[in-house]
Amino acid sequence: MRKFLKAWSFSSATLALAFLAGCASEPAAPLPVAPSPPPPVVRLAPAILEQASAYRAYMDRATSITGNFQSADDIANALQTADAFEPTALVRGAMAYGAIAALQDPAFIAGIRSFGSGAEQRRQIAYEILRNPTYVLGLPGSASAQALVVQALNTDGLALYNAGKTVKQSAYDLQKQPWSKIEVTNRDGRLARAKTLSSALPPGEAAVTARLEQASIGAVSLGLTPSATPGANTEVIVRSLAVAALAVLNQADAENMASIDAVMADQSIGFCMTMAKLNVYQCLAVARPNYEDIFCLGQHVMMDTGRCVIKASGQQEPFEAKFVPTVRADIGYNLPKKPIRKKSSKSR
Repeated sequence: MRKFLKAWSFSSATLALAFLAGCASEPAAPLPVAPSPPPPVVRLAPAILEQASAYRAYMDRATSITGNFQSADDIANALQTADAFEPTALVRGAMAYGAIAALQDPAFIAGIRSFGSGAEQRRQIAYEILRNPTYVLGLPGSASAQALVVQALNTDGLALYNAGKTVKQSAYDLQKQPWSKIEVTNRDGRLARAKTLSSALPPGEAAVTARLEQASIGAVSLGLTPSATPGANTEVIVRSLAVAALAVLNQADAENMASIDAVMADQSIGFCMTMAKLNVYQCLAVARPNYEDIFCLGQHVMMDTGRCVIKASGQQEPFEAKFVPTVRADIGYNLPKKPIRKKSSKSR
């Protein structure tokens, strides 16, 4: 009996050791880990893309105007082109274009995604941005994205302002041509037409809208270089970044447009452009010869509006204490003759 128990104990121990050895050689399979969901696709509502397209189209049309006018019809056509914008719509278009410029920065997109990796986190960040758009300035990558927005808007503003200076100079250059001194035809109708044109911003072309949509997801480059000069955190800059951040958080789609509209509300730059419009109306109301219409176009339609866009970018506005037109010898200007001092007559 003792031999049996001893043999049985030995066999049990052997089997136990063999079982443990088998467990050691065949580790248990790891539990499956659910893959992390992919980040949401960057998406802007079609209305935002259309606003950006309308802004881009206006800037391209207005900055292409030169001072090479040959007739009163040329001036009327240029006025119709440059004056066709509603101030609030142009500011919103600038913000929408600025948002697309910000989305050209991979560091900005990665920084927001690092903060909002989960759906609940994304909703919380979006809530903070909607409550206070300046919240976006504290997110990773916002500084580099801001430099792109500043560069985009400042470049456009300077281009429009400098084109306006050229047109304004032509108002002086053309004064010697007979047609430029003829009174504008239907002055009242021209003023009424300018006010009608100021009621809306014409839409951009479908090709421009498609290109900007591709730029918003990083598929197309806008060719921007970050501004080396930090500007002020204007409402337009901050709200452009806010809209871009909401796009990364998947909170800037068509269903979110009511909230986006509130984010894109601006006061200061809209007021600047409204004042530029009033200056245009006052100038056209008193302008009579054709060359004076050129002055209104260059100074108030183009230069003043360009100055507002530069102000929106947070960069320093151009300063001209007094505009002095360039006097060219090839357009008929003659230097005034020196007065001849008369000899005093002596009484005889």
